[in-house]
Amino acid sequence: MVSKLSRENKAAPDSDQERQSSGDELDKDELARIERLGRQRPEELTSIWQEIGFVFSITVSQALNEYMVSGFTIQLPTVARELSIDPTSQTWPASVFSLVVAYFLLPFGRIGDMYGGYPVYIGGCVWYCIWALIAGFAQNEVMLNVCRAIQGLGPAAYLPAGLQLLGSMYRPGPRKNLVFAIYGAMAAIGFFVGLFFAGVAGEYANWRWYFWIGTMLGAIVVVASLFCIPNDMEAHKLSNVKMDWLGSLFTITGLVLVVFAITSSSHDGWTAPYILVTFLLGLASLAIAFWVEGWVASQPLLPFEIFTKKHVRPFMLGLLFSYGTCGMYLLYATLFCMNILGASPMQLVAWYTPSATIGIILAITGGALLHKVPPMILLVITGCAIIIESILFALAPSDAYYWAWIFVPMVMMTLSIDIIFTVANVFFSSTLRRSQQGLAGSLSNVLMQLGIAVLLGFAELVGSETAHQGLKQSYHNVFWFNLACGATALVIFVALVRVPRQKSDLTADEKALKLEAEAL
Repeated sequence: MVSKLSRENKAAPDSDQERQSSGDELDKDELARIERLGRQRPEELTSIWQEIGFVFSITVSQALNEYMVSGFTIQLPTVARELSIDPTSQTWPASVFSLVVAYFLLPFGRIGDMYGGYPVYIGGCVWYCIWALIAGFAQNEVMLNVCRAIQGLGPAAYLPAGLQLLGSMYRPGPRKNLVFAIYGAMAAIGFFVGLFFAGVAGEYANWRWYFWIGTMLGAIVVVASLFCIPNDMEAHKLSNVKMDWLGSLFTITGLVLVVFAITSSSHDGWTAPYILVTFLLGLASLAIAFWVEGWVASQPLLPFEIFTKKHVRPFMLGLLFSYGTCGMYLLYATLFCMNILGASPMQLVAWYTPSATIGIILAITGGALLHKVPPMILLVITGCAIIIESILFALAPSDAYYWAWIFVPMVMMTLSIDIIFTVANVFFSSTLRRSQQGLAGSLSNVLMQLGIAVLLGFAELVGSETAHQGLKQSYHNVFWFNLACGATALVIFVALVRVPRQKSDLTADEKALKLEAEAL
């Protein structure tokens, strides 16, 4: 039996060949036309005001996701006291939101490719608001965990759908680079906004207002989206894309079991029978999912043709490590500042202000960076930034002076997450066809969420195994682990990855049509 992988290997052209066919052989008039198209407003957006509303609606949704992650870390001690949550169980309300997002990104990305990004995006944002509102009324640990878990389905839907809408709306070029830079910068801004409102709620009201403010912010996005996002449902009515239910089932099951085992191992150790059994069952489920995707599914959830493109596999591996380091840093830097340096919620907000400021600067300048600076240089910058932030926190004393020990890591963190997320999103969006933009939106986000979930599990294991050395030293050990992961990502990017400069170019569909025409 010939596998689909071998068939897709023959069908998928090498990325270098695509660039040569679509770039070097084009005449000057065609190149000028492509450059012009890469700079102008998409024709589906009838005015500059609609474009502003369109970009606002989708990019701010990225901030909403980070809002629910960052601020809850500050709220957790208060919530745990009021709802009587045992210390050994406090990991779940903090992590279950992100875990559910990670598990369901790929299936929702496929649904977006089937029915259009618009209905999936609107539905995800509305769902986010409903369960944020309900979470504010939680009366016990179980209700809070359920609300956080179910709310995670909202971002799992709107994150890939939002990137699908952006990717299909903008063709490769400076305008697309700018929009994706704004989207990437919203991660740092959303993280800061979450901290800010968590601090305000904790200082002047109570933790429930943190969720209700999130509901109001989400409602603003929903209203703006209804007025400014073009409805693409009609364009997908004749779509032949189908859901890979079997692949989705085994992929989600495998990820749930593996991540659960890694996370729980920090408490009970790998010698606990249920940890080992859960981990092995998860690996078996993922192996079955791999078989289904390669040899059974007619339209696999994650087509193997993606991995045949040059440098994609090492790039994705490097992204897993880079995203994981960002997640570890954000959590443990917050814990270090609160538990070791004694920072109050509002003081923590002030300390994170440089992150929001740098995020805004990158949102303005990021498009020009992508257009003019080779992505490989940007990837090296992100790796170096991760190493610098990790070293400073790994050596920080108990009486660390803010400007010497904390300020620089805050700046480095924003540089690393914003640049890597933007480069990844533009790369996947420009590489995949219009009919696969939902998948493109899923890829970067699923790599981010999985990288964070898996490496946070190992970070917690490092912290728990060295807890006898004291709280500060256990945090330092986590940052040394963070340094090792960041250095690994840097080595992978430098040695194995080559990402082309993101300039005005033919779309993936246009490249495919051109290659087909030349083959006749």
